[in-house]
Amino acid sequence: MLVDCAWYRDGVRQVGLSDFSDLVDMARDQGGFVWAGFSAPTEIEFADVATEFKLHPLAVEDAVHAHQRPKIESYGSITFVVLRTVFYDDSTSQISTGELMCFIGDAFVVIVRHGEGAPLVALRHDLEHRPEHLVEGPYAVLHAVIDRVIDSYVEIGIQLADDVSILESKVFGTNRKSWSQEIYLLKREVIEFRNSVDPLAIPIDRLSSDHTLQIPEKIRPFFRDTSDHLARASDLASGLDALLSSVLNADLAQVQVRQNEDMRKITAWVALGVAPTMVAGIYGMNFDHMPELRWTYAYPTLLLCIGALTLFLVRKFKKSGWL
Repeated sequence: MLVDCAWYRDGVRQVGLSDFSDLVDMARDQGGFVWAGFSAPTEIEFADVATEFKLHPLAVEDAVHAHQRPKIESYGSITFVVLRTVFYDDSTSQISTGELMCFIGDAFVVIVRHGEGAPLVALRHDLEHRPEHLVEGPYAVLHAVIDRVIDSYVEIGIQLADDVSILESKVFGTNRKSWSQEIYLLKREVIEFRNSVDPLAIPIDRLSSDHTLQIPEKIRPFFRDTSDHLARASDLASGLDALLSSVLNADLAQVQVRQNEDMRKITAWVALGVAPTMVAGIYGMNFDHMPELRWTYAYPTLLLCIGALTLFLVRKFKKSGWL
């Protein structure tokens, strides 16, 4: 579905034309470029665009069917860039991803969006208020799109860091519950986040250093700046991944420690019952000749001895931390 299409000349949106083919013709005749945005188009909806701009069939197939890794490819004078957008639902701690397919030519930029998120309406509106940036052409739009996507990476990384900190507090808190399931689920989301962030490093590096691409020299330094922002997001994601592994190991260690404590307590209680059971067992045997069997105070004395021995064991176990 076509979301928006406009012709920009001298960095200013030209009004009065709405037909896609007419806009392309005007851009070719009078200069400027066409910026067309699509949301999950079908092959039929995208066929006219592919024909008008002579897009490579492989790139068109990727744009229509999506499910691509972040990458950059050159098809003659056309550059094809794939970005993955990431969204984090803090209430459910779940990552959802989308994709942006960008076709960059000398007089056009076509962006295909897949996924519910990453609407570019606000970005287009912001850029239309910055004609000095738009005047640099299609790669200025590409930079703005990449910059907006990477900024969202950093924001999501900070949200994930907050959730990791909460899990750390739970693991090292007084609650005896195991948090391994929550840690695993969050780690899976972090891995999904990394799968979107890390592969983008190669395309960004090429955009900032490959002089075979027809990128205006005024725009190229901006790509180097986005590369720095991406490195920050990537470092944050890898650090969270490593930290969650450590937290998971700590949680498992806490479980083992608590199990050892429980076993010590069980062993101590069993030991407390051994002495009285042994004495009672001996005096429960049917022998005629046993010490103090006929003594009047034998029974209370025996109970006192059992009590004293039990009290001694209780004090020893508490002193050693077993009770």
